[in-house]
Order: sequence, then C-alpha cells, then structure tokens
Amino acid sequence: MVHGNDVLHKNHFRKKWQFMVKTWFNQPARKERRRQARKAKAQRIAPRPASGPLRPIVNCPTFRYNMKVRAGRGFTLQEIRAAGLSPKFAQTIGISVDHRRRNVSVEGLQRNVARLKAYKARLILFPLNPAKPQAMEAKADDVKKATQLRRPIFPITQRAKHLKAHEPTPSELKYRAFHAIRQHRANARLYGKRLKARQSAAAE
Repeated sequence: MVHGNDVLHKNHFRKKWQFMVKTWFNQPARKERRRQARKAKAQRIAPRPASGPLRPIVNCPTFRYNMKVRAGRGFTLQEIRAAGLSPKFAQTIGISVDHRRRNVSVEGLQRNVARLKAYKARLILFPLNPAKPQAMEAKADDVKKATQLRRPIFPITQRAKHLKAHEPTPSELKYRAFHAIRQHRANARLYGKRLKARQSAAAE
C-alpha cells in the first residue's frame, strides 16, 4: 500500500500478463488438510490437550503493540521454579520452557506464576506405576474421569479497561501522553548516570 504522499504508480503489466497470474485453487483442499492434520495430532497426543503445551502470557514488543498481550514461546526458568517445579519435569507435564527468555517486570513474573499454579491445580497426571502413585500423580478414579481438552488451555484475553464517559478535567486536558511516555523512558535511561552524579557530588 502507498505510504505517505507518494505517487500512485501505473503498473505496466500488458506483456505476458497471463504468466504472472497467481491462482489459489488449492485453498479449500489445504484448509481440509490442515483440519485433518489437527484431528490426527489430537488423536496421537491424547489424552494430552489437543492445543499443545501451556504457553506463557507475554507483552508484545515496540511502542505500537506493547499494550497487547499474546502467547509466548515458553516459561522462563525463574517462573517455573517460583511455581515449585523443575524445568525438566515441567516439560514432561505439558509446560513449554524457554531458557532464553528473561523476566523484566514483577507483574509479568507474577502473572505467569499464577498461570502455572492454576494449571498445576487442574492437572490430572497419569501415574507411571498405578500400584505406587507419586506425589503429583492422580488417583485411579480421576484417571477414569479424565477427558482430552479440545480448546486452548487458559485462553489469553486482552485486558480491557472500560471507563465511563465524563467531561475532561483541567488536569486531563493539560496531560500530554506522548511527552509523559518520553519522560518515563528518559528517566529510566538516565537513572544510572544521575545516581552516579549524585553519589560523586555527595562524596565531594
């Protein structure tokens, strides 16, 4: 699509245009193949959840999308340990682990730890040896009742904040949102420099 105040091009596609045509006749068959593949995978991994392992909630990067949340690749080692699990064991019970991701906020860490704990509380773990069930493993009655979850595990929803319509106050009219964001970013960036300057001034 055209960006800015650019010229609308007149594309000269007269010669041999038939060779340039892109057809899309395989779309319905491809849709059906994907559906069949999902069905086959659900049967193959049963009684595990059909949607795959549990994923963390992460914030999207950049100015444009950072108010949105989405599913991440895997939980951090810090989140896994805070939920009382070990990374190796977590991978065996349907939790995805990403050793590269780092927690940069307390809120994000707490949100994912709560997600892991909720998953752990609802989990029906089939015993390896039914005669000697381990600590987290389910009893025989629970195993009989277990069914495969066909929908996503704990679907991620956007945090919508509904505000009641009101007349803007003088302080709201004076508030400059973009300037405030820039100010916060500058304060975070210059925190170390300013702290060092204060400490050197106090030492003198």
